[in-house]
Amino acid sequence: MKSNRSIGIIVLLLLVSNALFGQHVRFVNSGTIEFEKRVNMYAKLAKRFSKSNSNFMEQALDQYKKTQPQFKVVKTSLAFSKDASLYKPVDEGSGSSGGFFGDDPTVDMKKIIFTDFANDRSISEKNIYEETFLVEDSVRNIHWKITSETREIAGYDCRRANALVMDSIYVVAFYTDQIPVSGGPESFTGLPGMILGLALPHDNTTWFATKVNDVPVQQAALTPPKKGKKVNNEGLLSALKSGMKNWGDYAQEIFKAMML
Repeated sequence: MKSNRSIGIIVLLLLVSNALFGQHVRFVNSGTIEFEKRVNMYAKLAKRFSKSNSNFMEQALDQYKKTQPQFKVVKTSLAFSKDASLYKPVDEGSGSSGGFFGDDPTVDMKKIIFTDFANDRSISEKNIYEETFLVEDSVRNIHWKITSETREIAGYDCRRANALVMDSIYVVAFYTDQIPVSGGPESFTGLPGMILGLALPHDNTTWFATKVNDVPVQQAALTPPKKGKKVNNEGLLSALKSGMKNWGDYAQEIFKAMML
């Protein structure tokens, strides 16, 4: 009898402790996230070596290593509500400090990406050299595979998911269900929570949240971009291929960066 009573007390204490713990779990439905994009420039540039350019690229990379850090860091922000998000670069002043490759659009392509979760639509402003495109299309459908791996990012417990996008780009994402909004940096969405960490291992590029600001976001902060030549994703790719048909392998890098 005493044994059954003791078991009952233990179960009751566990239930109470779980309930109290649950009261301290805060779910964020609106706010802003600061992201840091890091590109391993040494590895990225080394991949551009070929038989035809090896001498030039070897000299260029050697000079780059003497004057520039290994990682190029770009800051971006994501404002979000339960219905929409707006991803954009953080203005850090004018001027380039990346040497010969400082204005490489495959490294730091300025994008403003509005995602309408309610209607499954995306509107993006994308700049390539002197031309600006306003791309409106459906949100990319990504087939994620959720794993058991976890890690902490910006104070949130996150779970890993893997996917393949654009047929060949391997993606690793870490999302948190404590922010129950299916968003993320760039145009990556579709997980049961906000993506706070993202990596393209073969492109030597990562995005990781450095800070989550748990504050209500006004509707004015979630206004879609309006500038640029209006196209959908298919029209954008067609325009890029037409304008860069003689650019060789480098054009493929630009296509990838623009379509992400």
